[in-house]
Amino acid sequence: MARREAVMRMSVELPLWRALTAYRVLTMLYALGLFATAYDEFVRPGIAVGYYAVLSVWTLATLPRVQNAAACTKPFLGVDLAIALTGILLTPLADTHQRIVEGGPTLPSIWTAGSVLAFAVKGGWRWAVFASTPVAVANLVERGAPAHDTVHNVILVWVAAIAIGYVVEVARASERTLARALEIEAATRERERLARDIHDSVLQVLAMVQRRGAVIGGEAAELGRMAGEQEVALRTLVSGGLVPVSRVSEDEAEGAVVRIVDEPAGDEDTGPADLRTLLAPFAAARVALAEPGAPVLLAPPAAREVAAAVGAALDNVRRHAGPDARAWILVEDEPDQVIVTVRDDGPGIPEGRLAQAEGEGRLGVAQSIRGRLRDLGGSAELISTPGQGTEVELAVPKAPQGNIERGKAGRR
Repeated sequence: MARREAVMRMSVELPLWRALTAYRVLTMLYALGLFATAYDEFVRPGIAVGYYAVLSVWTLATLPRVQNAAACTKPFLGVDLAIALTGILLTPLADTHQRIVEGGPTLPSIWTAGSVLAFAVKGGWRWAVFASTPVAVANLVERGAPAHDTVHNVILVWVAAIAIGYVVEVARASERTLARALEIEAATRERERLARDIHDSVLQVLAMVQRRGAVIGGEAAELGRMAGEQEVALRTLVSGGLVPVSRVSEDEAEGAVVRIVDEPAGDEDTGPADLRTLLAPFAAARVALAEPGAPVLLAPPAAREVAAAVGAALDNVRRHAGPDARAWILVEDEPDQVIVTVRDDGPGIPEGRLAQAEGEGRLGVAQSIRGRLRDLGGSAELISTPGQGTEVELAVPKAPQGNIERGKAGRR
């Protein structure tokens, strides 16, 4: 069967890379504008023109390199930082000493910060320290003395880069934690789904074989004993064992990726299903079914799960209330939800028995009924008084009316 796969990308990193890309282009244009407005003040403008030509070509050609961490390689970062340092050290050759002493900008100006920030986003705060240090040294060499404004700018770049690098590291750790939490949640839901299916089929067959074998005796009794042992082992497995994870997290360059693998897509696109047709087979001599005269429409997966929950409730009636117990199924189609009530005239459930059964791995009510409704966003309420029978009320929200109408149109 076809399976649908949805992909959720959770990344704080990606917006930082996009911002860095824009920052590099804007600061390149800013540096060119500063040079154009002060062109006449340069003693060797040809050096500046040559450097800005290289800077412009390099910035525009390497834009794909600052789209994500995978593309931003170490060799690229090394060359990028070298271009920034070269521009700082070429400033005394192209500009006048007076402008430099007065705090004039270096040739790359604030474009240099983009190179340092790329280190921070790529490798965290340690890489930011590594890149900021040579930039600080180059600025001091260019100025010739540790002037107040130079030291101020150096410290500002240093602190900003380290802070961003630290934030990136924390964000990556948070993404990995969230992805792992989704894996655990998915594994739990998958285990519950398998437990419901197994309880509705295999476990009940094993339990029946055990009971019948004990009644027949002889070799059948031994077969029944083995079936009972396998039932206990299987209950233990489905209640506490691990199953393959249906969501996989990957720490990729674009952040933590979680793929959500849905249930096999069958007739979900064929429109809503009439719950009455799925509940009709349950009607029998000792099971009365009361339903509305109009179709009770639900999404096909929801309708199947509600019908399965009703089947599990009737199985419990047959098992615990005896073959002579009567049961009634009442279907109510409310504007915003569908309510299905299963009531019997059995002896009821002693107080605390459900919690005890769940602790023993008997998942009939916990998973086959409540688990199904919980997965649908609904609820399952069980009311039982010893000697007065048991009532199970299943409530499941209906799909928005627009979706139902679209489903009808799709079938026409």
